[in-house]
Amino acid sequence: MLVVISPAKRLDWSDRDVEMTAPVFRDDALRLAKTARNLTLGRLKALMDLSDDLARLNRDRFAAFGASPDPETLRPAAFAFAGDTYLGLDAASLDADALRYAQDHLRILSGLYGLLRPLDGIQPYRLEMGSRLKTRRGDTLYDYWRDTLAKALKAEAEALGCETLVNCASQEYFGAVPPAALGLRIVTPVFLEDKGDGRDPKVVSFFAKRARGAMARFIVERRVTDPDELKDFDTGGYAFDTERSSADRPVFVRAYSAA
Repeated sequence: MLVVISPAKRLDWSDRDVEMTAPVFRDDALRLAKTARNLTLGRLKALMDLSDDLARLNRDRFAAFGASPDPETLRPAAFAFAGDTYLGLDAASLDADALRYAQDHLRILSGLYGLLRPLDGIQPYRLEMGSRLKTRRGDTLYDYWRDTLAKALKAEAEALGCETLVNCASQEYFGAVPPAALGLRIVTPVFLEDKGDGRDPKVVSFFAKRARGAMARFIVERRVTDPDELKDFDTGGYAFDTERSSADRPVFVRAYSAA
C-alpha cells in the first residue's frame, strides 16, 4: 500500500549522509517558486499569514530557488521537514531496508513540489497547499495541481500492485487529491485522546500529527500490505477502538496526557 503525509513548516537543515533523488515535479516547483518570487513582501506575508521576519526569510528562499541548485544546499525531504508528524516518523532512525521501502511506499504531499519521496532532495521553502497563489491554472494551489497528484499516486500504486492508500495527511493537503481521479481505496486513520472525564475522546492536533507520522513509520517498518494490519498499531499507547471504527476509518484511542 501507499501512505501519504503532509510536509511541515519547520525545517531541519542538518547534514544528512544519504544519497538523494530528484523530485518528480521539480519543473513545477521551479515554476511555482518563480511565481512566488514575484510577489511583494506584503503579498507574501499575507499569502501565508507570516510575520515580517518569516516573510523576509521566505522571500529570500524563493529568490535563491534555482533550476540547478548546488547539491550541498539540498536535503532529503523526510529528514528536512521537522514538524510533529516528522517526530513520529523519525526517519533518521529507520534502518536502510526500511528507508528503501519508504522510498517506494511513502509520499509527502507538498504545495511547492507536489509529491515527494523521502529521499528527494529539496531546497528550503515554505508554501502551504491552502495558499491562494494565483497561477495560469487558477487562483489556488488546488487549481494548480488539480488531478495531477491523484493520477501520479494512482500510477505509483499500479506499479507497486497495490489498491489501497493510507491517508496520514492533513485535510488541507489531502484536499489536493481528488478521490475520483485517485481510483484507490482510501483508509484514513483517526487518533483520539480520552481525557477520562466521561466525555467522548477528541482529536488533539499536536498528538494526532505525531501519531500520523508514527503510523507511517509503522507501515514502513512492518511492510504493511493489508489494511486490517493497521489495527495492530499501538505506538505511544494508542489502541484500536472497534466500536468507533469503520472499514476505511480505523480509530485509535489513548488516555490523554498534556505532557
